[in-house]
Amino acid sequence: HLQRGWNFFRPERNESFDILPASQRVSETQWYEGTADAVYQNIDIIEDYGVEYMVILAGDHIYKMDYELMLQQHVDSGAQVTIGCLEVPRMEATGFGVMHVDEKDQIIAFVEKPVDPPGIPGNPEMALASMGIYVFHTKFLMELLRRDAADPTSSRDFGKDIIPYIVEHGKAVAHRFNESCVRSDFEREAYWRDVGTIDAYWQANIDLTHITPELDIYDSTWPIWTFAEIKPPAKFVHDDEDRRGSAISSLVSGDCIISGSTLHRSLLFTGVRANSYARLEGAVVLPNVMVGRHANLKNVVIDRGVIIPEGLVVGEDPVVDAKRFRRSENGICLITQPMIDKLEL
Repeated sequence: HLQRGWNFFRPERNESFDILPASQRVSETQWYEGTADAVYQNIDIIEDYGVEYMVILAGDHIYKMDYELMLQQHVDSGAQVTIGCLEVPRMEATGFGVMHVDEKDQIIAFVEKPVDPPGIPGNPEMALASMGIYVFHTKFLMELLRRDAADPTSSRDFGKDIIPYIVEHGKAVAHRFNESCVRSDFEREAYWRDVGTIDAYWQANIDLTHITPELDIYDSTWPIWTFAEIKPPAKFVHDDEDRRGSAISSLVSGDCIISGSTLHRSLLFTGVRANSYARLEGAVVLPNVMVGRHANLKNVVIDRGVIIPEGLVVGEDPVVDAKRFRRSENGICLITQPMIDKLEL
């Protein structure tokens, strides 16, 4: 994704990126043990670049943010770490790591999933929840990672080990997301989602089907770069009463053919084929899926390349769905080809 979608970087302007897949660089048996260890195991490569500051980000969050503003605050404040934070209603922060800050947004304490989250000075009904975005001075971070790697009791995690240590022994400052969030005229609230679960991933995709989504992906002033294959346009065919290619409140990518099937509140990735009499509602369909005739699929995430057999029904009987597929607490079914191969139809 990065190599194809972000290939506009120019080395002569000191712009570049490297991809370092998870590996066993420390020993033949030791994979990454936590988020901090993932950086530690690549410490020699990082130090070779000689960069002054580092921004640590999570890979499963969706938002639009100008990191320069957060980096500038970090430099100006003299903090050892600056932590990106969301302002959330206080009692909704019980599932987050919460920052207890003073009037200058210096972090006094870091509390993981508190029962009674601390409020923000001057706004006690709101709390500051960690976004998992950190800015460090590189040299300081490397020293911390080496200290943490030598601690046999550590879980090698930024949120559980590195950040609490700095809060207790150094200077940690909160950066409020509202100050660097990028919004178009159509985005009323600062948008941030963690899509680390099937339910969250499904919801973030389905949110885009709303008339005015909370995340504006059509904002040309702050484009979301991705890899776009050169494919034919989406096509909708057949116009009989019970066999009409149609899509309502849906996003349909290129190279999709909606052949006499109906989509409602669904999102189709590239190269999907939905055949006659099929009905998809609340469906997130990854590339190159083939949906057979008369299939009826509701509230699903379909993996890349899956062939949905004719007449398959998902989303009507939760007991049957749970036996066949991975069904989440909120009733979203993940469908993969191995699951389909095990079906007795």
